[in-house]
Amino acid sequence: MRRSLPLGIHVPGDTVWHRMLVGPKLTALVVVSIVVVALRGPWPACIALVVALGIAAWAGVPARTLATGVRPLLFVLAILAAYQWWQRGWPTAVEVVATTLALVIAATTFTATTPMDALLDTIVRGLGPFRRFGVHPDKVALAFSLMITAIPAVFAIYGDTRDAARARGLDRSPRATLSPMAIRVVAHAQSTGDALTARGIGDS
Repeated sequence: MRRSLPLGIHVPGDTVWHRMLVGPKLTALVVVSIVVVALRGPWPACIALVVALGIAAWAGVPARTLATGVRPLLFVLAILAAYQWWQRGWPTAVEVVATTLALVIAATTFTATTPMDALLDTIVRGLGPFRRFGVHPDKVALAFSLMITAIPAVFAIYGDTRDAARARGLDRSPRATLSPMAIRVVAHAQSTGDALTARGIGDS
């Protein structure tokens, strides 16, 4: 069964976050992310997480969408939290986990309230002045779109490969999951490149 992440999935709505122009909203996301990362201590990080959750609720982002975005990170966050607790104490562990979750939820809210076409059009317009320096805004937007679609594809491949290994009784063998996954990811990238080449994209 294929799994997906909420990257690039637009949730229709009429909130202030849906009506906000993409450029200012993207700038606000970058500024907020910098501020959240700069926060020090567990309590400011927890407050940032609560605020991110509140904004997501205000924007009407479904809880299932947020959970789907966070779920793939839980295992890594658990290991990271345990390591930080062991090395630097529980305040640092809480700070790292809360900061990461706040950033993920903020990014998910942005993509959920922003149509992908509008985001790509904004990227093209924003990079327009750099054409004179050899920048190709359309290709940058295409690369961004491919990245957005590739991340869920990689997680889906991981899920399918893990399920196949579990069906063979090899779920505890990293090699049984990672090796086929690497091959399938490379094959996916190759097929994407072939499709772009067939359409004349990327030719000199």
